Amino acid sequence: MRRRGLVVSTALFACGAAADPPAPADPAAHRAAASAAAPAPGAAPAAKADEAAGLRITLAHDSAPEEETRRQLLRLAREHDLSPWLLTKAVSVDEAAIPHSHPVLTLHTRHLRDDDQLLSTFVHEQMHWHLDGRPGEKAAAVAELRSLFPKLPVGFPEGAKDEPSSYEHLLVIFLEYEGLKSLVGARRADQTFDFWKGDHYRALYGLVHADPAAIERVARKHALFPVVASAAGRGRAGR
Repeated sequence: MRRRGLVVSTALFACGAAADPPAPADPAAHRAAASAAAPAPGAAPAAKADEAAGLRITLAHDSAPEEETRRQLLRLAREHDLSPWLLTKAVSVDEAAIPHSHPVLTLHTRHLRDDDQLLSTFVHEQMHWHLDGRPGEKAAAVAELRSLFPKLPVGFPEGAKDEPSSYEHLLVIFLEYEGLKSLVGARRADQTFDFWKGDHYRALYGLVHADPAAIERVARKHALFPVVASAAGRGRAGR
């Protein structure tokens, strides 16, 4: 998503593997909670630097779960080659936020028990940066997807916030799926997508998971896949 609609975007998109993650919250309620938990105006977030994959990670509240998520992401960056899927290196961890891509890629702390869900969410938000860097190709691909899938759901939990976002998310979710397969293998990627299909963007994840080849043809035709993160792009901290 741009804002991983999830509302609690993917659950406050989850990473883990132990206990079942909490059920998705209502977006409006979550935004209210996020506002209440936000630091006071002018308060500077705690910055944590690390060399893993060159990521620069900021913690919104410097809380224990945010620090654990930072360490988790850095460990995963050491265990996996994220460079093909890395478009921005500036990352914020905010336990009160719904994951989103811009202006700074932001993750929450929901996935402490599921590495694959955290990786999936991270790649998802990176793919928004990929598509936003190719606006012409994205627009052409979305136009073709509209003709292939004339009626996409809008709104939580089945679709994205509006119709254009739902169509864009077909591309994002396909690229997320390909990225996750390359990182953890098809079996684990399928397990993660089975979770997302019952969590948020349900119909969109279901459509992509059922027929990824249909989305792949469109993405390839418009030069959106395979993803090529240039050396210059991988070096950017953000924009």
